[in-house]
Amino acid sequence: MLELMQSGFRIRVLFATQEFYQSSIRLANAQGFPIEIVTQEELEAAGVFRTNNACLAIADICANEALFAEENEYVLVLDEVKDPGNVGTIIRVADWYGIRKMVCSTDTADLYNPKVITASMGSFTRVRLYYCDLKEYLSGQADRPVYGAFLHGENLHHTRFEPGGYIVMGNESHGIGEDLQSLISHKITIPRFGGAESLNVGIATAIICDNLRKG
Repeated sequence: MLELMQSGFRIRVLFATQEFYQSSIRLANAQGFPIEIVTQEELEAAGVFRTNNACLAIADICANEALFAEENEYVLVLDEVKDPGNVGTIIRVADWYGIRKMVCSTDTADLYNPKVITASMGSFTRVRLYYCDLKEYLSGQADRPVYGAFLHGENLHHTRFEPGGYIVMGNESHGIGEDLQSLISHKITIPRFGGAESLNVGIATAIICDNLRKG
């Protein structure tokens, strides 16, 4: 909650226990939004999670504004990643590796799904998301490198990443959709040494991000 209070999100009202209010009174007063003191029982009844013993905020969501890779900048692209826990984890991974923008297909889990917010651990306040038709979007990025994660492609450990571009991660079960595959300029794969058929998309994203940051 403290990260939300310090972000660009506009908070309309904060419901907080007396204990939380006392610990964050200076920050809350600086932001200028109204604060209502409530009990822990009232918070648990109003929220969607079993445990919520500190505060609950009502805030404006951000506009769905177009995002593009600037020079020397990487942007993550999610194609039909439907599990909200995975999306939240990927947002957190992006934040860890300094990636500030994500472009998502319209059928990717919504940023404001409670499970996405929870799994992101506050990183949703620093990583911006844009939902759109990915085929149309990537068709307009022909001048930038577009890397895509596949089961068969160039060994990730041998890939020389250009200083910026797009990293496309596909659906948990089917990978990157066929309608997007012709738009991928660099097909890459995480080499397998054991018997597992696939990797969780959140874990795969972290591995790829770690490699691209190695330079």
